[in-house]
Amino acid sequence: MSIRVSHVHGEHIAVEAANGTEILRYVYRPDPEAFEAQKPYAHPVRTLGGRTVTGYRPNDHRWHKGLQMTASHLSGQNFWGGNCYVHGRGYLPLPERVGSMRHDGFTAFTVSEARLDVTEALTWVENGGEEWAREERGLAVHSVDEAAGSWAFDWSIRLTNLRAEPLAFGSPTTAGRDMAGYTGLQWRGPRDFTGGTVFAPDTDGDADKLMGSQSPWLAFTTEHDDVDAHSTLVFAHAPENLDAGTAIHESHWFVRSQPFPTVAFSWAFFEEFELPPGESFEYRYRLVVADGAWDSERVGEHLKGLAW
Repeated sequence: MSIRVSHVHGEHIAVEAANGTEILRYVYRPDPEAFEAQKPYAHPVRTLGGRTVTGYRPNDHRWHKGLQMTASHLSGQNFWGGNCYVHGRGYLPLPERVGSMRHDGFTAFTVSEARLDVTEALTWVENGGEEWAREERGLAVHSVDEAAGSWAFDWSIRLTNLRAEPLAFGSPTTAGRDMAGYTGLQWRGPRDFTGGTVFAPDTDGDADKLMGSQSPWLAFTTEHDDVDAHSTLVFAHAPENLDAGTAIHESHWFVRSQPFPTVAFSWAFFEEFELPPGESFEYRYRLVVADGAWDSERVGEHLKGLAW
């Protein structure tokens, strides 16, 4: 199935499927609210059938915006947005700790009939204006399959420390809050994903049991409000992400179905890790967006057919 790509320079990239559905909008125009950690995000994301599967600025967490790269605890700064978790004091509004991710431009932009590949340059800037890290971000839309009712969105990061001292990556859990290890690439779902079904390979665990777990992929399915339809999202690691010999730090799932729907590929759930000056780390992720209520067998078979 072919795609059509449009680019409003300085604002966003949009991808439309051949059936006329805009399946992805990647927004890189800076948000107006510094407290929400200004950074690019993907929203709305839709299935081929037109079902929106991302939420934007929900009233419980205004800084949750579709699919976005975050770092909740980074050397005392918050590149997630919103309140900061301080052990013994809870969540506090500390705007002086909230950083931003500056879009510096696209270094590659390739469109074919059925695929979009983008490389974006970004700089992570702490609240005082010091440039802490340089990011090379890869975005790819591919495998748009009308018969399967699905498409794939790949997101990669290569982050380099620009400071003269190590960057320390953590999470609320590493700061003392039990089982709240969110950080890294994060998805926030719309309200009709609340209470949806979460599953992973080789387990019958639900969202609560899968919190803090590890697996090659995790899926989230729901029945929508307003229309008679289901959608399934599959969050998948590239093989090297889970390889102790290549990944800088092991990843765990941060996942909730209640009281709101969210998934993060957490790279520092239980323990902090440090990135030395001048050094880099990399991760690659995949999101499969599908119409219908897929089960574990269908997810597994579909992922086998998608090469990295």
